[in-house]
Amino acid sequence: MKFATSMLSMLSAPLAGGGPRAMIRLVLIFAASVLVFSAGFHEIMAFEGRDFTWWTSIYWTLVTMSTLGFGDIVFESDLGRMYSVVVLLTGALLILILLPFTFIQLIYVPWSEAMRDARSPRSLPDDTHGHIMFTGRGAMELVLMRRAALSGVPYVLLVEDSDEAATLHDEGIPVMVGELDEPATYRAARAHQAAMLVTTRSDEANTNIVFTLREVTDAGLAVTTANAEDAVDVLELAGADHIIRLGELLGRAFARRILAPTARCSIISTFEDLDIAETSAAGTELVGCSLADLDLRERFGVSVVGIWDRGSLQIATPELEIRETSILLLAGRREDLAAYDDAYADDEGDHLGTRHDEQLVVVLGGGRVGRAALRTLREAGTHCRIVDRIPERIAHLDGHVVGDAADLAVLQEAGIAQASAVIVTTHDDDTNIYLTLYCRKLRPDIEILGRVALGRNVSTMHRAGADFVLSYASTGAIEAWNALRHDSTLLLAEGLVVFRVAMPESLIGEPLGATDIPAETGCTVIGILTAATCLTDLGADRILPRNAELVLIGDDGAEQRFYDRYVNGRPDSVLLRLGRKVGLRQ
Repeated sequence: MKFATSMLSMLSAPLAGGGPRAMIRLVLIFAASVLVFSAGFHEIMAFEGRDFTWWTSIYWTLVTMSTLGFGDIVFESDLGRMYSVVVLLTGALLILILLPFTFIQLIYVPWSEAMRDARSPRSLPDDTHGHIMFTGRGAMELVLMRRAALSGVPYVLLVEDSDEAATLHDEGIPVMVGELDEPATYRAARAHQAAMLVTTRSDEANTNIVFTLREVTDAGLAVTTANAEDAVDVLELAGADHIIRLGELLGRAFARRILAPTARCSIISTFEDLDIAETSAAGTELVGCSLADLDLRERFGVSVVGIWDRGSLQIATPELEIRETSILLLAGRREDLAAYDDAYADDEGDHLGTRHDEQLVVVLGGGRVGRAALRTLREAGTHCRIVDRIPERIAHLDGHVVGDAADLAVLQEAGIAQASAVIVTTHDDDTNIYLTLYCRKLRPDIEILGRVALGRNVSTMHRAGADFVLSYASTGAIEAWNALRHDSTLLLAEGLVVFRVAMPESLIGEPLGATDIPAETGCTVIGILTAATCLTDLGADRILPRNAELVLIGDDGAEQRFYDRYVNGRPDSVLLRLGRKVGLRQ
């Protein structure tokens, strides 16, 4: 046992670290063993009174070590026979190591590296253009990659590690290997022909990446995130074109959602001449009526494209009834929406309920999102209180409450009993779901807005009681996408978008009522953009014109089905995988 252990230790030592040097060391050990064993053969044969040449000694040693054992030369003494066993075992062990190791080093490793390099290129073809370059694959980038795949926009993920790039390539993600702080990487990625670079790393890393990109080219958009307010100026100096402050963006979105629902139309986006607006039905004569009874399109030229009710969007159908909690999603021209306001909004622009300056909103979480929501609401005159366990985050803010939001006493101090809305903004999905469920049990009638990190938790947040849910990933991705596509997409809520697309060839000349868009895709057409105007009179006999754009509303799955049915012609496997990675609902 000791002999075997020592032999294994002696043979394994040269292999430490692997590579060509290990192979050379192993060959030298084999050659030295042949010489030593040949000398031993020569001496033992002399002891037995026989004499052989050194070439015969080497011949016997190689035959014995290879286990061939021709039997033409054998020892006659017990010492010689024992020596033969030692040579045989040592040779077998050496050859069992040397032959596979030689194969691995000379054949398998070069072949494997060649295959890996083929799966992880270090440059893009010369004709690559109009593509998006990503420097990471976080949740926001995955949403953007999915949207790029959906719209047929080429993209590439820049990766510094070859093995990681090969793995991503096998997953169907286009990759290129290169150091992110090397100008050569961006030359190889055809940055001068790219549409956009997106980087969401740390502020320092983003600055380095953008500055390096601008050493190579001034073409294309450089879109980056910024965590610190001071980093915005530095990123602009580095050459960033569009800087996304995710905390501010998400916080303002939550605040707008609380401020928007009044009886007067609140415009949330514009597509050429088409405005998308929200309006509350509470306190108006709309409550109790069906959409067919109101006939808003005939009266004002306004289309009801959906109704929000406690976080759920109901697609507009003639028999859909409006309730006190309903928030109507309208589409129409500015003058049409003004006519609607004249009919249903009071002089103050609010219904006969609680005004914004009489509301109390409780913000749970004093991070960037919570503080941004607080600032936006207070600028609009809304009373707010903010809760956080870390005093340093909120001590400088008026109306702060230090403590655990899961503690009933803390929530009571914050005014949960009098609040009209709660915004749950912590960075942890489990905590947000927990707090949402707790607040809903305490106040069944309160409006709850929540944040999620992963798309798969959206439905869980709604089941816990949230009326409205958003995430960093979707909010940031839509912001970046609109920087590229000039406000082509509107995020209404997590997983629900208004988007526009060039008129598909298969629909040109068809009456709108003859298409199977709602039935096949789940999307609803809310407008047609032409060079001259935006058409909102969308009767069943409306002919879909050439050189126009459709404006549609739908969730992630509906949008994908529309592209698969009318634009791409087939499901995109990469798109489906990206959807699963980020947890998008299909």
